[in-house]
Amino acid sequence: MAVGIFDSGLGGLTVLQAVMTRLPDQPLVYLGDNANAPYGVRTPDDILSLTRAGVQRLWDRGCDLVVLACNTASAAALRRMQEDGVPQGKRVLGVFVPLIEALTEREWGDNSPPREVALRHVALFATPATVSSRAFQRELAFRAIGVDVEAQACGGVVDAIEDGDMILAEALVRSHVEALRRKMPQPQAAVLGCTHYPLLQDAFAAALGPDVTVYSQPALVAQSLTHYLGRHPAMAGTGGGIEYLTTGDAARVSDRATQFLQRQVTFLPA
Repeated sequence: MAVGIFDSGLGGLTVLQAVMTRLPDQPLVYLGDNANAPYGVRTPDDILSLTRAGVQRLWDRGCDLVVLACNTASAAALRRMQEDGVPQGKRVLGVFVPLIEALTEREWGDNSPPREVALRHVALFATPATVSSRAFQRELAFRAIGVDVEAQACGGVVDAIEDGDMILAEALVRSHVEALRRKMPQPQAAVLGCTHYPLLQDAFAAALGPDVTVYSQPALVAQSLTHYLGRHPAMAGTGGGIEYLTTGDAARVSDRATQFLQRQVTFLPA
């Protein structure tokens, strides 16, 4: 029983790495929709349509549980997919909730009313589509009160990462951090609200300075997935193994993934 991990491109590989480390015996299928990346500049309807198609591909390959390792898909598509109805025996999970639980120091499954937390000023770095959805703020409001969130749409960062231009990506990070600080001079915490951004976590941390705690998603998502499979053992598998699929040029995507992960990765056409 493999778990599917879906992303618009390469960013979800950061989540995949963390899940592999946490759950080495869990079979995994990774699907990157590289042919249509980036999602962050698309309309909500486009994102919903593409996400549905990607999730269906993974369901068709036997992945009854699919993790949307893409903040844009989680923000723009997950709720609508769940409201429309997920087939019996299938599940789709997003990446926002584990992050917000960490921010608000709530235990897994804590459904108590929202309460005041230590954090007051949070910077959110995300794609334009994630920022415009306000999904992060909505989910945070279910769990905490009195938290000021300033969102910065980081245009161009995902494109640069997907193109392998890390010098440009780091320059864009510095520019976006400067823009955020003009709106919120002293954030206490910064959320990297795109699974591509952990590839640039050091650049974000350097630009923000030592007084800002940077929250990145992969390890948190892996921890939450471990808890979820512990509560739903029928969705867990054994034996390990990873299959890499892409809607894009498999050779080119393999080269980029190998560069990012510093190990050989071979993608197959989806």
